[in-house]
Amino acid sequence: MFMFKKSGTMPSANEALPGRASAIPTASRHYVNGNPLKGPYPQGLETAMFGLGCFWGAERMFWRLGDGIHTTAVGYAAGVTPNPTYEEVCSGRTGHNEVVLVVYDPKKVSYETLLKTFWEGHNPTQGMRQGNDVGTQYRSGIYAFTPAQKKAAEESKAMYEAALKAKRHGAITTEVLDAPEFYFAEDYHQQYLARNPSGYCGLGGTGVSCPIGTGVAAAAH
Repeated sequence: MFMFKKSGTMPSANEALPGRASAIPTASRHYVNGNPLKGPYPQGLETAMFGLGCFWGAERMFWRLGDGIHTTAVGYAAGVTPNPTYEEVCSGRTGHNEVVLVVYDPKKVSYETLLKTFWEGHNPTQGMRQGNDVGTQYRSGIYAFTPAQKKAAEESKAMYEAALKAKRHGAITTEVLDAPEFYFAEDYHQQYLARNPSGYCGLGGTGVSCPIGTGVAAAAH
């Protein structure tokens, strides 16, 4: 995940790589729980999408939440190039972010729980990088599938920014957008850290708890 020289600038449509018309191959089932990676998903489940740095470690955070998680998958989103490959994303010329798609049962795992996992699992103040991983593909992002998700994301962002400010951290750089098209990453990236338990994970949080779901709003200082 750290073998390429990264750019911190998003490419324009003219600068972006052309990509391809058809999807690249990926795995069919989740390596950990055996559920299909691609939909259609069972009725009553909901979908969320997050970018928080290297997607290997990010995905693991969400599948570890338990039986309320139907499936997770890593891929590319919020860029320009259609159906990009990992090498193309790493070039900085697709505009895509490394993201995790989370399909969950809201009766067992709330969207607030997913947001708390997101905020506490990385440092959302670092712009176009996460730790030692530098580039546009490592930016912090929440991609909402419904107006309710977007409202919850914006509210949690304000709440967590106040908590971070109280601990003298900088401003949050997380983008909150309507969910763009999700392109599944190659099969060897799916559930990478389950297949390779000693594999690289460069993610680390700020150590500041996100007060979402506690009924306590963080006071700004």
